[in-house]
Order: sequence, then C-alpha cells, then structure tokens
Amino acid sequence: MRILQTGLTHIDSSRATPGFTLFSPLWDAKTFIVDMQGNVVHEWDLPGCPGGYARLLPNGNLFVSTETETGPEFKGGAQGGLMQELDWNGNVVNEYVDHFQHHDCWRLPNGHTLYAAWERMPEEHARRVRGGQPGSAPENGMYSDVVREADAAGNLVFEWHAWQMDIEKYEINPLMSRRVWAWCNTTFPLENGDILISLRTINTCAIIDRGTGEFSWEHADFSWGGQHDPQMLDNGNILLFANGDCTYEPHPFSRIIELDPESGEEKWAYKAAPSRDFHSHHISGQQPLWTGNILICEGLWGRIFEVTRDGDLVWEYISPHLGDTFTGETVNWVFRAFRYAEDSPEIGGRLSL
Repeated sequence: MRILQTGLTHIDSSRATPGFTLFSPLWDAKTFIVDMQGNVVHEWDLPGCPGGYARLLPNGNLFVSTETETGPEFKGGAQGGLMQELDWNGNVVNEYVDHFQHHDCWRLPNGHTLYAAWERMPEEHARRVRGGQPGSAPENGMYSDVVREADAAGNLVFEWHAWQMDIEKYEINPLMSRRVWAWCNTTFPLENGDILISLRTINTCAIIDRGTGEFSWEHADFSWGGQHDPQMLDNGNILLFANGDCTYEPHPFSRIIELDPESGEEKWAYKAAPSRDFHSHHISGQQPLWTGNILICEGLWGRIFEVTRDGDLVWEYISPHLGDTFTGETVNWVFRAFRYAEDSPEIGGRLSL
C-alpha cells in the first residue's frame, strides 16, 4: 500500500475525543504533540531515535527511551537503552541507562523505572527452546528477555528472567526467528505491583506475580499473530493489539481485542471492513479513551486513528515524518501514540484547543 496522504485525513468533531496526541516517529530523533487538526503544537528533540515511544508523565515531563550504540549484535526490535525524563523545554531531569533495554519502559509513581531488556540466554536453557526458523539464532547464542525495575538511585529492585519459564511448553512460532526467547514487547504495571507482559513469538500474554516470579495468569492464542500492548482495563478485562502476523490467514489483518481473562472470551473486537484494510504485522498499539472510544496506532503505516465502540472512524492522522531503517527502507513507522485531554495533568494548561 502506498501512502498517498499525510497529516489529518478525517475528523468527526462531534464524536472524536478532544485532546492532544503524542507520538514519536521511529526513525526520527523527535517527539511531537499534534492538536485535533493535526497541527504540531509542541515537540522535543531527542538524543537519538526512540527505542519505541514516549509518554507524558503526570507532571508534564516526557519519559522516553532512545537507542544507544551498545547492545545486542542484531539490529531491530525497538532497541533503546537510554531512558530519560525531559521537562517541557527538553532539559534532562534524570536518566537511567541499560544498553539492552528494548520496547517498553515506564516511570512508576514511586520514581522507579520498569522496563524490558535482553540478556544472553544460558546455553543449557537455549538448548531446550523449540520452534522458530532453523539457523536463525545469533552465532554467539540466543538472547532471552528480562523484566527489570530500578529505583530512583539506579539500584535494581526486581528482576524476572524469561528462561525461568517452562521452556518446552512454549514453542516459538515456526515462521519467526530464534534470535530471542520469547520477545517481550510490553511490561504493563498493575496496581498491586504485578506485571502484565506480552511475549510476541510465542503468542502469549501473562501476569508475573511480583512475590513469586511465577505466572498468576496466562493466555496464548496463535490467531493473535504476535500481539502487542496488552493492558488491564478498569473492568478487569485486557485490551490488546492482535497484529495478525504469521497466522497462515489467507488475508492477514489486525484486530483490537478486549479479552475476559477469566473465561478467555473476546468481549469486544475491532477490525476493518474489509478486514485487510487494517493490518500492521509488527509494532502498534491502542489506548482506551475517557469517552469510550479507542485510539489506535497502526504502526506500519504511521497511521493514528480513533474509532467508536461501534467501529466508526472519527479521527485519522498519518505521520508525515520519514526516516531510513537499518535495512535502508524509507518509512513513516510509529510504534504507539497517546491522547491527552486539555485539562489533564500531563498537559497542565500548557496547551489549549
């Protein structure tokens, strides 16, 4: 699909959720805020390309991860490493470095930093991994994921290692690489201290019990096709982006799914009509808005759009910011996007609609 138009492409002002939308083009050292008309109303210069995305903190500061020069030998995978809090003017408030950090990171209310990282997988555990493309592991051995939390002074206060799982139980999708077991792309903090994670290459979402390090809940579904961005809703259900990659579907497509974690039933889902018109095989995510609408980031196309619960499109913006990936492709990828209300503490009276 060719991108023929960028910027604001659609708005239904009577049903769209008023606010400001934050996004970070994956191959540009910038973070932008746009208003409902798609106008850039604020921006930050970053020290490098984002390792995924930035969020606004309740104090109005930006929390962002950017890529460092050190890390695993393979390219790709939303590699970050430098996690910074920047004030509204771009001044560094504090920072924390883990060169193997990737995908998700959070600044918690207590000032701690929660994030996903990679580590070399112990060989005795790597030998137990099943599935994936033969011969696709790095020459020096597979990596696996680790979830870490560091306090405000930079001391590690929690670690969970993916190789602690029952490895034989979780086979890597046969169409995916064996470079990482099992590709954690989300570390969503729960109110009780537990952590909701997404393991893409084994099509599994799970909750890490903070006290035991074991899974208190897990659910796998091959049809998700390498999901992203599971998050716990106020009603106890889980909302996730089902990418639809590597599912053997004749016409791959993505969905937003609301899952009842107790029954495993889909309580709500969004897909396009025709379904193939909404498809990002990697990155991407969604945000439930205070009006009940859903803000969706279809990352492969740099498309950020808002739908009602009935599936009606009420706002759409296409990122005009192009950059070259490590493979030399020129793209406008956006990993995730976030909408903030004008009267939210994050905006804090700094902008007006």
